[in-house]
Amino acid sequence: MDEFGFLSLIPPIIAIFMVLLTRSVIISLFIGLFSGILLLNNFHIIQSLKVLIKDFIYTTMSDDGNIGVLVLLIFIGGFVALLEISGGGKAFANKVVGNVKSRIKIQLFAWISGVAIFFSEMGTPLIVGPIYEKLFDKARISREKLAWIIDSTSSPVSVMVPFIGWGVYIMGLIESQFNSLNIKMSSWDAFIEALPYFIYPILAVLIVPLIVILKLDFGPMKKAEERSINTGEIYWPESKPLRESILEDDEVSKNSSPIMIWLPILVLIVSLISLLAPKGFPFQSVEGIDFRIALTLSYFFASITLVVLLVIYKIRKLGEAIASYTTGMKKMTDILIILILSWSLGLLLDKLGTANYIVEIINGNIPIAIVPGLIFVVGAGMSFANGTSWGTFAIMLPLAMPLAFQLDIPMAVCIGAVISGGIFGDHCSPISDTTILSSTGAGCDHKDHNKTQIPIALFNGIITFATLLVTSLINFKFSILFAIVFMVLGVFLFNKMKLKTSNN
Repeated sequence: MDEFGFLSLIPPIIAIFMVLLTRSVIISLFIGLFSGILLLNNFHIIQSLKVLIKDFIYTTMSDDGNIGVLVLLIFIGGFVALLEISGGGKAFANKVVGNVKSRIKIQLFAWISGVAIFFSEMGTPLIVGPIYEKLFDKARISREKLAWIIDSTSSPVSVMVPFIGWGVYIMGLIESQFNSLNIKMSSWDAFIEALPYFIYPILAVLIVPLIVILKLDFGPMKKAEERSINTGEIYWPESKPLRESILEDDEVSKNSSPIMIWLPILVLIVSLISLLAPKGFPFQSVEGIDFRIALTLSYFFASITLVVLLVIYKIRKLGEAIASYTTGMKKMTDILIILILSWSLGLLLDKLGTANYIVEIINGNIPIAIVPGLIFVVGAGMSFANGTSWGTFAIMLPLAMPLAFQLDIPMAVCIGAVISGGIFGDHCSPISDTTILSSTGAGCDHKDHNKTQIPIALFNGIITFATLLVTSLINFKFSILFAIVFMVLGVFLFNKMKLKTSNN
């Protein structure tokens, strides 16, 4: 149906515009999807509604692979809810920190704690922040630095873990496109292959110890650190810190233990390996349905373990623990709806021939080498405007993957460009939920956190864009190494320039 031509761009354009206008991913995806179905049905509204339900919603939900993803996400939601009420993250971090007094060690422990609590990008700020804020104050480390550290170890870490909600969500979007493009490759293998091209998330995580160990702060963050060191002032005089009390349940804090974290996760990993090992995992590719069944069971076993621990340690009664588990499952509803609408939009774009039309426009007019960079920029802009990387993935992957297939660009690079753009825009956005939660968790003024984080994020964003260009131009398979080296050299250069300016 390539005859739709420019009209085939209307659904994704409307979806993107509505995201910017409403900041509601669900509404935006629905309107974009429905606009395309109207095109297919000559703007007959009732007929289009019937087609929407029957040929798109029902079709995507009746797919075995899609159902597996939806069920798995529900089980993950329950498990994460149990972890968050257990107080295990706080107990684990307190055990690790001990009586550490060194400025560098305190910051590194905060970073390690954020990485260790990888299971929930929402949990990281609300667990790590309150634990370390008094240590940071005593060591004269700015609250802005704490907010930046926990923001850099929330979504940038979670997006790289294939067996939690983020990874499963992304693999569901990937598999849907593989089915549409008739690509015989598992979404797990595609995710692992694309991981080295998750350039921005990798840089966001690695730049923290680089700056902390070498004391190479720059921009507004350097001013905030100088304020804390020289005056001991926690905030600027005009700052208005977010003071919401986080995890102040004394009974939970008293009874909880690090076992709440390490034992359920150990059960999860051991169960997954045990169930998949007979099929050759991790040395051989495993069918997507087999992987999802094994992962769902593993999360179920881990949840049972956590419920038992909650009862044994008298943190929750059995009924309360089960209620929290089911509540966590219900909280995944929005994500499930976004996935279903995204799958449907991908199916629609295939019917309209959107990718083919874009290929016709690009061929001979735009250098193919800059396509991954453009994907990164568009994804970043969308994520910045709506404050959500999940919605960006839902809209951009159904566009970027067919484009990569048609233009013969490495699929892994374009997937990495979408993920990097989504996380970069989310990291810079003042309306991002993780940005707000990081400010809250650190007891920091939200504007101060955003102002000090943006220059560092932009620095890594520029490196990411340049790396994607280099990767496309010379087919460089070790591009992440180039990006890391560029980041290290750039930080040193910034500080050298700063020193010269201050000496003059």
